[in-house]
Amino acid sequence: MLHTVLRRRANGETVEDIQPDLLIATGRRKGHSPSLSSIYRALAEHEKTQAYPEAVETAHAGFAALQQRDRSPV
Repeated sequence: MLHTVLRRRANGETVEDIQPDLLIATGRRKGHSPSLSSIYRALAEHEKTQAYPEAVETAHAGFAALQQRDRSPV
């Protein structure tokens, strides 16, 4: 869904124009459009990952280490 929003915004469309065409695929809101705030949140998160890729990689590595620690026998 994010790729669709990014592509269409690059073509000059607004989030408000794109939102009605998006559908949630799973979960409680399956078949509904995501809220504008959800779309803007996803875009902000994407921008952060683009701006600070090393921080994202560090966070993923830390999370993987926590998962591994939780799985290992005591």
